[in-house]
Amino acid sequence: MNAPSPASSPTAALLIIGNEILSGRTQDANLHAAATRLNAVGIVLKEVRVVADITADIVEAVNILRARYTYLFTTGGIGPTHDDITVDAIASAFGVGVEEHPDARALLTRYYGVENLTDARLRMARVPAGATLIDNPVSAAPGIKIANVYIMAGVPKIMQAMMDTIILTLRHGAKIHSRTLSAYIAESAIAHDFGAIAARYPQLDLGSYPWVKDARFGTALVSRGTDEQAVSQAADEIRQMVESRGADIIPWEG
Repeated sequence: MNAPSPASSPTAALLIIGNEILSGRTQDANLHAAATRLNAVGIVLKEVRVVADITADIVEAVNILRARYTYLFTTGGIGPTHDDITVDAIASAFGVGVEEHPDARALLTRYYGVENLTDARLRMARVPAGATLIDNPVSAAPGIKIANVYIMAGVPKIMQAMMDTIILTLRHGAKIHSRTLSAYIAESAIAHDFGAIAARYPQLDLGSYPWVKDARFGTALVSRGTDEQAVSQAADEIRQMVESRGADIIPWEG
């Protein structure tokens, strides 16, 4: 049986919510975690956006992305403080109200104890009406699912644990294979020949990524796609092309 084509694979977007990301106070670590997990099961991450804690901006982004892609994942803004407005904004995007989920309240009660279940902590039991919960094995506050939108925490350890649970429930696509060759050679020196190789493999994603190390310029050349044989063939051609230039090939360090 032939592997599904990339066009038939499910697609996804990631919406990162938070003023702290845009201000530079916090460095996002969730994009890499989400991309690697989705890539591993053949879900193509097509778009990433970062928006501020502004309801109208979140609503607009959610409605565009949930219509455009198979899945939409959001991170940030589901905590206990006044500026955690993601739940309310996504409820507005769906045109529904916000309600307290009884199972979420029970989880929080067990975690904090009745005597410590403050109004602020109970905010983490609020969900858009009709939503279901995403397990949080790290702390009590659950994530939320409504339609094809998955609302996750912004804390990387919690987000990644939620993502590991979510991945098991999604429709997977064709496995994406990748080979990378890295060499001390300028990107401009191999641009023409690399473009010719890419033209022979239109079904693949071939990319070049320049870098500098110890004051020497180099390029990482990537062959990526669902056809494992084609990925390997293209990678072999890339290696032959680079070796013909006498460039020093080095281990790929990411």
